[in-house]
Amino acid sequence: MTSTGTDTSTATARDLITARHLINGQWLGGADTERMNPARPGELAALSPSGTAADVDAAITAAAAAQPAWAALPAPSRGAILMAAGNLLLERQSAIAEDLVREEGKTLAEAKGEVKRASDVLRYFGSLGWAATGEVLPSGLPDTTITTRREALGVVGLITPWNFPIAIPAWKSAPALISGNAVVIKPAELTPLSATHLARALQDAGLPAGVFNVVHGKGRVVGDALARDSRIAGLSFTGSTNVGLGLQEILNARRARVQLEMGGKNGVLVLDDADPRKAAQVVAAGAFGLTGQACTATSRVYVTPGIRAAFLKALTEEAAQYTAGDGLEAKMGAVVSSQQFEQNQAAVRTAVERGATLLHGEFDGGTDAGFLFPAAILTDLPFDDAAVTEEIFGPVVAVLEVPDYEAGLAAINDSRYGLTAGICTDSLAFSTDFAARAQAGVIKVNRPTAGLDLNVPFGGVKDSSTNTFREQGKSALDFFTWGKTVYTGV
Repeated sequence: MTSTGTDTSTATARDLITARHLINGQWLGGADTERMNPARPGELAALSPSGTAADVDAAITAAAAAQPAWAALPAPSRGAILMAAGNLLLERQSAIAEDLVREEGKTLAEAKGEVKRASDVLRYFGSLGWAATGEVLPSGLPDTTITTRREALGVVGLITPWNFPIAIPAWKSAPALISGNAVVIKPAELTPLSATHLARALQDAGLPAGVFNVVHGKGRVVGDALARDSRIAGLSFTGSTNVGLGLQEILNARRARVQLEMGGKNGVLVLDDADPRKAAQVVAAGAFGLTGQACTATSRVYVTPGIRAAFLKALTEEAAQYTAGDGLEAKMGAVVSSQQFEQNQAAVRTAVERGATLLHGEFDGGTDAGFLFPAAILTDLPFDDAAVTEEIFGPVVAVLEVPDYEAGLAAINDSRYGLTAGICTDSLAFSTDFAARAQAGVIKVNRPTAGLDLNVPFGGVKDSSTNTFREQGKSALDFFTWGKTVYTGV
């Protein structure tokens, strides 16, 4: 483990340009990885260390040592620390959001909303420290009482993505911590500062050393070491389907608990009875908000014939409002990296080469101008085109015509993914039937597919998830605990 240490607890946002590992309460590690601002490629946004398997071992050792005392602390006391950390995030919202914009590229409004979300998540789960976690049940035996209780798993690993670099670490960490677990988290390489801000808030709120540990670095090094260590009782992962399924094989081999939230290719069905302007606003918000860089983003739309022309006109007008630029100023932020920018370009270019029509989205940005990609609308594609079936993870939406509701529902369900799905209609009958039959974990009626409340379960089916334990809301506690039944006789 690298022994270089530094104290970042009193650093200001711009002083905090260097992220460190947090291991056993100490900030450690050299700064050998540069992260440039995706909207201003010549501007350094952050520095971070490249973690090793030895760093992971040290973090897990610290977590294993700290976890029993943390679990023994009364749940309301654990909750008070989470609530205090949430308050600290809110106090630091503006500074954290500006760092988030610089390292991830989203707009300042989106970044402030994300920091607020992380704060709310910590305070929500902190409040659950006062909630009952077991039951008292009747027994068929005389003079016998049956109770149930939930026990912490022990040490858990978290692997989080770059697109919500403080919200997702918060919504994984908070249920783990309130349940009495110790945490080792590997944040995304592209966004090391956001996880550092979360760690600082928890540390400043009084979280004991070793309970929350951060190790930066590459997934194939740090993530792999986390997954393979027998002391990790459970691993929660958000990221690509291919990586997630590989981690599942590793964890399943030693019967450890694994939670995966992976890809999405989320569809919306727009029916003739919908208001075309409102439907376009719903689709645009889901497709172009957050620069389309959300697993819940809208990426394919099926439209019935009577509304098609009016809807496409309205959607094109909406797309024109999403002008890409520096997130500190623009309505739509930059694409996170050159690799993602090139992936977006290739997806649109090859679709057009195959005969698709590009209604909106000519792009000429690049390395010198920042990774600025416009809101793109593709039409005239076959249903099995790659732009319709494969995840792009950018502000690109494909619009296809279907003859009626049943054909549209079938098209929505004809996907390897099943994270979110939506419908725009004024019909109660169609919306009710859609909610029952659409094959997705989250259904939206006249609402964007992106955007979730923190107090409700979240997760998908098919290749979007393990479809076992849900994230967020009280359901999130299930993954981080195991159940015990106790019989007590008089």
